[in-house]
Amino acid sequence: MSTLIFRYIIYGILVIYIGCLLMIFFYSLTQLNILRHFLNFLNQKKDIPPVPKKLPKVTVQLPIYNEFHVIERLLECITALEYPHSLLQIQVLEDSTDECLGMSKSLVIKYKKKGIPIELITRNKREGFKAGALKNGLAHATGEFIAIFDSDFLPKPDWLLKTIPHFIDSKIGLVQTRWGHLNREYSILTKVQAFALDAHFILEQVGRNQQQHFINFNGTAGIWRKSCILDAGNWEGDTLTEDLDLSYRAQLKHWKFHYLVDVVAPAELPITINAIRSQQFRWNKGGAENFRKFIAQVITAKGHPIWTKINAFFHLINSSIFLNILLVSILSVPLIYIKSAYPELSLAYDISTLFIISTIIFFTCYWFIHKYIYGGGLRSFLQYINRFISFYTLVMGFSIHNSIAVLEGYFGKKSSFVRTPKFNKSKMNDNKYTIKKVSFYSFIEIALALYFLFGMYASFNIVAKVDFGLFLFHFFLFIGFSSISYQGLKQSI
Repeated sequence: MSTLIFRYIIYGILVIYIGCLLMIFFYSLTQLNILRHFLNFLNQKKDIPPVPKKLPKVTVQLPIYNEFHVIERLLECITALEYPHSLLQIQVLEDSTDECLGMSKSLVIKYKKKGIPIELITRNKREGFKAGALKNGLAHATGEFIAIFDSDFLPKPDWLLKTIPHFIDSKIGLVQTRWGHLNREYSILTKVQAFALDAHFILEQVGRNQQQHFINFNGTAGIWRKSCILDAGNWEGDTLTEDLDLSYRAQLKHWKFHYLVDVVAPAELPITINAIRSQQFRWNKGGAENFRKFIAQVITAKGHPIWTKINAFFHLINSSIFLNILLVSILSVPLIYIKSAYPELSLAYDISTLFIISTIIFFTCYWFIHKYIYGGGLRSFLQYINRFISFYTLVMGFSIHNSIAVLEGYFGKKSSFVRTPKFNKSKMNDNKYTIKKVSFYSFIEIALALYFLFGMYASFNIVAKVDFGLFLFHFFLFIGFSSISYQGLKQSI
C-alpha cells in the first residue's frame, strides 16, 4: 500500500510539474505572437493627429498619500503643463496623514496666487484608498477628460497636447503613455525593474493594442474620457489594482483604448527591497483578484473575438507565471531522484526542455525591446545578455513572494493598499518612509537558496548516475534567491 501511495505522489509531482511547464510555455507563445505585431507596428507609418483648434477642458488628478519627498517636485512639474489655464483643472487629491498635507496646502496656495487653476481636495476617511480618492475627485471634476499622475511622475510640458489629439474617435475612452525611468541605472534592482517594465510598456502594450486586444490603464500617465469612466461604473476599490479593474470594465463595454509608446512620462523606480516587495505584492495580488472578478465575464462577453478572449485570459493570469515558476523550481529537485529511480518516467523529465524553449522565446522577444531603446550591434547585444540574465535570475528570486500574493488574490484574502515610498534625491537612510525591518520572506528565500544548492549537489553526488540536466537551472535559482535575501537583510541593517 505504501508503495502505491508513493507512486501516486510521484505521479502527482509529475502532473503538477508538466502542467506548470505547459502554462509557462503557452504564455511564452502569447509573447511571441505579441512580438510579431510589435514588429509590424515598427514598420508602419505613424500618423500623428494635429492638435485640435478647439481644445477640450481637462482635469488633472494627482492622488497623494504621504509623499513628503516628492510633492514639491510633482506640483512644479504639473503646473508647468502647456495648456490654456481656462481649460485646465488640477486636483491635488490629498489623503496624507503626515506633514505632506501641510506642504500640499501651502504649495496649492502658492500656485493659486500665480494664477494656476489648482485646488486641494481632502477626505475625512481614506475609504477605497487610491480608487476612492479618484472617485471623490471625479465628483468635482469639470474636465471632459481626466489625466492621472502618481506622485513620482514628471510628464513633459507638452504631454497633454500630445495625448488629447488621439481622442478623435468618440469611442476611444483612454490614451495611455509609456513610463520612463528617472533612476534606471541606480542599482541592479532598478535595472531589473526597468527591464521588466519596458517589456510590458514597449512589447505587450503595443502588441496587444495593435490587435485591438484588451490593454490596461497603468494607474498613471494616462488620460481618460470622463464619460468612459462613468459608463464603466466609476472607480471601484475592491481590488488592489483599480486601474486594471476599470480597464476591463470599460473594454467589456466596447470602449477603445489607444497606446502611445513614443510619449514617455518619466518616473522613479523603487530603490529598496521592501519598497519593491510592497509594489510587486500589490500588482500581483491585484492581478489575481481581477482574474477572479473578470474571467467569467470575458469568456461570456458578446462582440469580442475569440483571440481577444484568449489574449485576455493570459493577460489576466500573467501574475500566476510566478506561481508556475516557483512550483517548477521546487519540484525540479525531487525530479532528479525520480528520473534516477524510475528510468521509465524519464520522458516527463525530458519535458523540462519546454522551459528552455520558453526561455529562448522570452530572450528573443526582449532583445527587440532592448534594441528599440539602446539600438542594435554586437556591443549592445552583449549588454543585453547581461541584462537578461540579471532579470531572469532575480525574477526567480522574487517568485516565492509574488506567488503568495497571487494565492492571496485567488483565495480572496483582503489587504490594505500599501503605497510604494518615493525617494526623489533623499538618501535611503534619510527617507522618512524607509522601512528598516527584516522581512520574513528573507528567511524563506535563504532556505530556498540552500534547497537549490542541495539540488546542484544532488545532480552529481547523490543520484546513481551523474545528471547535469538541471544543474544550471538550480544554479540560477540559487543565485536569485541568495541575491534577493541578501538585499533584504542588507537594507534592513
